[in-house]
Amino acid sequence: MAQASASIRIPVSADKVWALTGGFLSLNDWLPFIKQSESQEGGRVRHLTTDDGAEITERLQTYDNAARTYSYSIDKGPFPIKDYLATLTIKEDGADGALVEWSGIFTPDGVSDAEVETLFKGIYDGGLEALKGNF
Repeated sequence: MAQASASIRIPVSADKVWALTGGFLSLNDWLPFIKQSESQEGGRVRHLTTDDGAEITERLQTYDNAARTYSYSIDKGPFPIKDYLATLTIKEDGADGALVEWSGIFTPDGVSDAEVETLFKGIYDGGLEALKGNF
């Protein structure tokens, strides 16, 4: 099983970061390459459309508002993986700061561990930099 992770410190409270990121359907509010997030199955599934027209279907697996974290799997997407599970967590980091962590585990499908780890590390790093830009 392969894995990737990224983290970033943002100089605002964890509650402010969670207010933007904590809604499972709010990915398009802070991740620039996600143009649309459509709710399905009562909000447990998000159907995403990227700026290049790719479609991704993700399923909420766990959600803890008090701990500011959720996990999700990918049901369908353009990625060479299977058994994907990712977690987004927002933690307090000192005086008025937040530590945002985004990580995933997955099984490569037709590519090496290194290739898919590099792919998702890039997605997570780029996504967190975009998130920081909102503050």
